[in-house]
Amino acid sequence: MKVSIRYHLLATTLFATLVASPAVAQVAAPAQETQADTARADDEIIVTGSRIVRSDLEFASPVSVIGAQEIQFRQPGTADDLLRNLPAVRPSLGSGVNNGSDGSSTINLRGIGEERTMVLLDGRRIVPYGLNGLTDTNNIPVALLQRVEVLTGGASSTYGADAVAGVVNFITKRNFSGIDATATYRVTERGDAARFKADIVLGANLADGRGNVVFSVGYTKADPLLHTARSISAFPVSSTTGLFSGATAAQVTIFASPTNAALGLPASSFGAVVNPTTGRLQAATADDTYNTNIGTYFQTPLDRINVYAAGHYEITDGVEFYSSAMFTRNRVATQLASSGTFSNTYQLALNNPYLPTGILNQLCSARGINATNCATAAAVQGGPGTPGYVEIPVIAQRRITEMGARGNVFESQMFQVQGGFRGNITTGLKYDVSAQYGETTQNQTRQNWGSYSKVQQALRAYRTPTGQIRCVDTSNNCVPLNLFGPNGSITADQVGFINLDAIINRKVRQTVVTGSVSGDLFSSPLAESKIAFAVGGEYRKISAASQPDGPSQIQGEVLGTGARTPPDVGRYSVKEVFGEINIPLIEDKPFFYRLTAEGGIRYSDYTTTGGSTTWKAGGTWEPYRGFKFRGTYQVAVRSPNIQELYQSAVQQLGNLTVDPCSGAVTGGLAALCVATGAPASSIGSIPAPTSGQINNTTAGNRNLNVERAKTYTLGGVFAPTFLPGFALTVDYFNIRIRDAITQPAQADILNGCYSSALNPGLTFNAFCALIGRNPLTGSLNGAGETPGVVLTYSNLGVIETAGIDFGVTQSIKLQDVGINNSGTLSLGFNGTLLNYYHFQATPNSINRDCTGYYSAGGCTNPRAKWRSNGRITYAQELFDVSLLWTHISGVKLEPYLATRLPGDVAQPGGPNPTTILEAFRSIPAYDYFDLAFRVMPAKQLELSLTLNNLFDKKPPLVGSGVGGTAYNSGNTFPTIYDPLGRSFTIGARLKF
Repeated sequence: MKVSIRYHLLATTLFATLVASPAVAQVAAPAQETQADTARADDEIIVTGSRIVRSDLEFASPVSVIGAQEIQFRQPGTADDLLRNLPAVRPSLGSGVNNGSDGSSTINLRGIGEERTMVLLDGRRIVPYGLNGLTDTNNIPVALLQRVEVLTGGASSTYGADAVAGVVNFITKRNFSGIDATATYRVTERGDAARFKADIVLGANLADGRGNVVFSVGYTKADPLLHTARSISAFPVSSTTGLFSGATAAQVTIFASPTNAALGLPASSFGAVVNPTTGRLQAATADDTYNTNIGTYFQTPLDRINVYAAGHYEITDGVEFYSSAMFTRNRVATQLASSGTFSNTYQLALNNPYLPTGILNQLCSARGINATNCATAAAVQGGPGTPGYVEIPVIAQRRITEMGARGNVFESQMFQVQGGFRGNITTGLKYDVSAQYGETTQNQTRQNWGSYSKVQQALRAYRTPTGQIRCVDTSNNCVPLNLFGPNGSITADQVGFINLDAIINRKVRQTVVTGSVSGDLFSSPLAESKIAFAVGGEYRKISAASQPDGPSQIQGEVLGTGARTPPDVGRYSVKEVFGEINIPLIEDKPFFYRLTAEGGIRYSDYTTTGGSTTWKAGGTWEPYRGFKFRGTYQVAVRSPNIQELYQSAVQQLGNLTVDPCSGAVTGGLAALCVATGAPASSIGSIPAPTSGQINNTTAGNRNLNVERAKTYTLGGVFAPTFLPGFALTVDYFNIRIRDAITQPAQADILNGCYSSALNPGLTFNAFCALIGRNPLTGSLNGAGETPGVVLTYSNLGVIETAGIDFGVTQSIKLQDVGINNSGTLSLGFNGTLLNYYHFQATPNSINRDCTGYYSAGGCTNPRAKWRSNGRITYAQELFDVSLLWTHISGVKLEPYLATRLPGDVAQPGGPNPTTILEAFRSIPAYDYFDLAFRVMPAKQLELSLTLNNLFDKKPPLVGSGVGGTAYNSGNTFPTIYDPLGRSFTIGARLKF
């Protein structure tokens, strides 16, 4: 996979190469030839999107390049920091996400799903992080990067099914010789969210240039930043009222069952709260709920060590051995508010010694137990089976703050080794064969979550005749639990008994064996350059397994997890053959400076889905030098990954501001609420979603088949010779995926069941069958007994998106324009205009239009119509200064009416905007500015300063109930808008 620099000059959208460096020279046509000659004389360059090895070919796929200079300006802590703001990338979960993160950072090109983006290192696959087959970019050795190439036109025929949206190829330095040591330190203006990174790279040439070895080791440490450290996220804000929106699992116990009506208390959507002073239950208010932002993060802590080594050696003419090895140890810690009893159902013994008499009498009355029997039950000295013993089911929600915050620590180790041979078979015919093996091992430790069974055991307690309080079952040193006192009343001994740390082990293994032959055939009658081709084959085997410990596999045993976490295991292998051709048709003729055609095909045979074929066709036409038009058409076939196939049913959380069954519901809607699991007695008093969240149950599907995508790009590159240093690129992209492997949107299911517009007559239908409510309270919150909204993978989805990419660069040597200055002024701009993004989960779901929208359970985090980056740089030999401008267009709450395909009837889409506070229904356009300085006081020394978010722009406040549980963190969207504020990164670099 090597090609000339020309491919990056005319066939790419250049964003990052904007300063006086070899990358900048690529913009100007005269420099193109110089660089191409350098590549031919020195070393061919790895290219993204082709396996043809020749240094004078041009290709049609659009590619963005982040060059070495841009990497230095940004001073990134991880590879994710480089890509997150690119217009073609929809930000995925990363360090700014606390709830729902698995500790990894991934890439989502075009916003059609991370599983449809291929991530490569020097053109090679990286062992996945988890069962979903995704690559954790935390493993990329940033210090070794020469550049990053982002191909956004699809590349499945070249690399395999995963590359539906495109490829991100991290390319390391080749033939590096010397020592390169760097260190950076970042801290915000407020003195927090510190991050330290240090790397050293050692390299040496061997045997008069016949070989080279390079070794790199790096360390990164990032400190946590709590939500409570920023005013926007000091507490959860209701998206419907703008007021505090806490959780009913509170510091003082709130009872959701029995209901307030049964207790004879005023109606309350929060339930009945314990008053420790009076020893009675009273109607709870919002002030009684818990601030779930306490203990949660805006920046998750990271501790990482990465080691990378590579080498190549020309054994003899035509035979070069090459190899690489990498090892990364990551420790990422996410953290949630303290654990609690949540919405679990417990059996409460009426002889519990901590149960106040007033609350005892209220509970007895609610259950129809007369005063005599109630008093008798309270006096029993024993447990189940003892005469007169009575226990009742309750949902007693107590936040066990005495236990501390819940931790989710992800410790992962990844290693990968590769070796191969390449060289010349004959003149113009090359070969490359290699094999690689990698493993990722992850240990997830849930710290301070607590045990359901031990809470239940500790609630079965009584007072002995001597006044001692003891558990009925004392076999494991049980300590009775007090759920009826104020905050701090749960003692250390009680916490020690119910506490539980759960562990989940995951391991992924990947083996890849690949080989290819590339070379020249003959010339077209109207061209001098020869037709180039590549053919080859590849074998891949991937296995993944998740093994939870015993408590995790028990239904609801680990508090706060709801359902059990069963063990999962899956594997598949694939055999592939591929071919590619590039045909220079016409050269140096009138109106045809260059005309080329290209094509590629790949046949894959998966052990899971059988055989499938993906192919591409494209071409370029350059009527005059520097004016080129290009286009590609690709058909991709993606096979499901292990998670999509084999994941067992697990519970997660989704955002919901208003439950259709909460409040005063009547008639057919009330009947549907009952039909979906709510007890009839709960109608009219079903609690609102706790903390704006409800249960979602997700599961894989072993009957999944392949999904099929068609993508095409049309565009042009204009770099005229009469405008030195100028380049303009414009590319239209269009992607349509049918039989898409998708999960229905939460909003599709809820609206499909409870909306009269979608379900005339409000009859029980297929959508209603995917809803399971709490059998005691009727809410969508609970433990294993409450599946909530069931989201299962299927091949019923359709995804389609289209837009236009723009890129402009201009580099000017000031002396060339008559300014007596030795500096260079460089300008660059890169933007994406999203024409549309549509998602239809099933034929019965709406064709959701998420263009420029966000919502809960539908479009999730914002999908802006226009995103852009612009940079202006002034550079001299000894210093440079650069300003980066990032723009995100305004977005709105997903409208209530979204359209299906053209000609179909409009149907309800996202949440009804009238239920969301008006101030939270839109986000204005955002502009961020980053300023970078660099000075070279000595030849071997560089000093850098980067100011991110120069004007300390605050993120938008939208409340906690829109955008999805993972993406909405701290009442905003930290994956898109900066929650840290102005920050400073200082760096030093030594080169020898």
